[in-house]
Formats: sequence, C-alpha cells, structure tokens
Amino acid sequence: MTDEELIEGCKARNPLSQRQLYDKYSRKMMGVCMRYMNNRDEAEDVLQDGFVKVFEKINSFQSQGSFEGWIRRIFVNTALDSIRRNKEHNLLADIDQVGYSLDSGQSVESAINAEELLNILNSIPTGYKVVFNMFVIEGYSHKEIADELGVSESTSKTQFLRAKAYLLKVMQKQKMI
Repeated sequence: MTDEELIEGCKARNPLSQRQLYDKYSRKMMGVCMRYMNNRDEAEDVLQDGFVKVFEKINSFQSQGSFEGWIRRIFVNTALDSIRRNKEHNLLADIDQVGYSLDSGQSVESAINAEELLNILNSIPTGYKVVFNMFVIEGYSHKEIADELGVSESTSKTQFLRAKAYLLKVMQKQKMI
C-alpha cells in the first residue's frame, strides 16, 4: 500500500491500515525513540504513545511535506514530553555537574560511526543527549530547540557544546580517538 492509501485507511480507523502503517514505520521510529530515551523499555513506551498520537492526529495531516517527516516530529515531541514528565530525568544537566572541554579543531561527529555514537549518547546526561539529538540528528536550530524546551538559545548552544565535549572525553577514555 502507498502512504496515501495507508493514511486514508487510518483516517477511516481501519485496523488493517493501522497495522500496516505501524509495520512500515515502527523500526525507523524506534530508532528515533532510542536516541532520546535511556533504555529500550522507555523507548518502547514512547513508541507506543507515539503511534497512539499518530492515529489520533492522522486527520490533521494535510499532505504538505513528507508523511514520514510528520510522523518523526510526533515521535520527537512524544519523547520530549516523556522526558519532561519523568521526574527522575533532569532535562538540563547542571553546568557544574560535568566539566569537559573540547579542544579547538576536534570534531566528535566525524570521529565515530552511528552505532558507537548511540551507545555513548545513552551514557550521557539527558539534557546533553536531547539537545545533541535535536541539533545534529533531527536538524533543529538552536532557536527551535530553545523554544521547544523552554530554555534560552544560549543554553541550547551551551548544552550542545558540553555534549560534544562529553562525547569526546568518553571517546578518548575508550581509546576510540
């Protein structure tokens, strides 16, 4: 089935269409969830919540832009909502909590592959991980991140720089670079 056919079936609340939409996008969206959450159980919860939202909001999709992009945005927002709700997570790491520095000329993004990055990202403070994901992987600007998270643009930039520094420190410690 094409996306258009799946969308129409989901708008009609057809269970077969909903299942096919889930089957088509669940692996990609699980990847999105895993980048934001600390473990697979949390990611699976976000995946389920995200698909519930997709099915609830499917009538608002206007066929402007990619359907996958529309779904991805729902999943990013669902993950962010989950992080905000979960009191055990501190969305923005305390500035004094982690004091890693990035030497000029060093680039974390180009030094490791995606799987290694995901493993390392799961070990860093949630605030760093969220900003890093939104900026590097999802392509948000620091202004958009600031608006989405309710922080200043400079806080977003600081969290991103600290995430890069943290990643570099972990990579050096693990002798990856």
